[in-house]
Amino acid sequence: MTSALAGIRVLDFSRVLAGPFCTMLLGDLGADIIKIENPDGGDETRAWGPPWAGAGDERLSAYFLSVNRNKRSLTLNLKHPQARQIARQLAARSHIVVENFKPGQMAQFGLGYADLRALNPALVYCSITGFGQYGPYSERPGYDFVIQAMSGLMAITGPAAGAPYKVGVAVSDVLTALFAQGAILAALRHAEHSGQGQQIDAALFDSQVAALVNIASNYLVSQQPPARYGNQHANIVPYQTFSAADGDFVLAVGNDRQYAQLCQWVQRPDLLSDARYATNPARVTHRDTLIPALQAIFATRTVDEWVSGLLALGIPAGPINDVPAALRSEHSVARGLVGSIELSSGVPFEYVNAPAQLGLTPAEVRLPPPQLGEHSAAVLREVLGLTEEEIAELRTQGAI
Repeated sequence: MTSALAGIRVLDFSRVLAGPFCTMLLGDLGADIIKIENPDGGDETRAWGPPWAGAGDERLSAYFLSVNRNKRSLTLNLKHPQARQIARQLAARSHIVVENFKPGQMAQFGLGYADLRALNPALVYCSITGFGQYGPYSERPGYDFVIQAMSGLMAITGPAAGAPYKVGVAVSDVLTALFAQGAILAALRHAEHSGQGQQIDAALFDSQVAALVNIASNYLVSQQPPARYGNQHANIVPYQTFSAADGDFVLAVGNDRQYAQLCQWVQRPDLLSDARYATNPARVTHRDTLIPALQAIFATRTVDEWVSGLLALGIPAGPINDVPAALRSEHSVARGLVGSIELSSGVPFEYVNAPAQLGLTPAEVRLPPPQLGEHSAAVLREVLGLTEEEIAELRTQGAI
């Protein structure tokens, strides 16, 4: 079976999360990902433990493991002129470069887009930063927590009367990786048809602002700053968490028909006939009186009773799982969301599979996350044709 991106080579200068997640997704689809790392420690997330898989010098952090499968690690000391020359030679033989250095840093190495385009006009070159390649904030470091704060996301996350909260995962990095992956594939298609590559400017700030979607649109239409609703929805009611007799669950009534079914099932026709609640716009306006009435009803039965009964009516509802429950659920098992592979050290390693399933060329995990520099010699032999003696000399000189 041929992978969707078989034959595509990606030179990956990125580290931490957004860039590595993006390139891992490309690797899952069959691209050859050559991960360029500093010989002195490599990607800093290698040290972001515990928890660890393995022990001693071969241990790898769970953080690093989460976004670095299907990659080969090549160490290059980009301060060394021979290492930079190797990087240029690899770029000339690659289809895609992904990097997340500060704006201008790659150009200082002689590895900026203009430098590499001269060697490879069809090269797709994706630069991932916190705030983009230009603009008054472009020189600022881009960390997810800061991006969540500055993008408006924290202002709409958390209890309505409490402090603003960040999302529990580095969602700005994840979203940027997804946007970057789509842009890379679009640019790759253009390059294949025209022979012309291009640079992609992917920024965490831009991605997170774009991901505000309907919340941003609410403001742009109304000119009213969005409020914080906790676990409620700004535009749909009831669409939130409720407390049952033995715990919490979520209810997502998406239209008036579902709301009518809910009222009939709980034998509260008054909550349907009341003009304040008959339509979703009315319910949004009068949420402060409707929600307590519904909460009193939901406190009388268990989570399982409510969820099973609501689902039987076709009304979206579900329990609030912790992470182990989500990963080990019967649905996750049926969908194959958790896979397993052995690291090069022989330690078994579980991972979250690629979520998008292609019917003819499915994503595949071919390689476990690599040890630092594990594939340096193999890549230099295979791609550049270097001899063992030449590779040994590069090591002696500190280039790799």
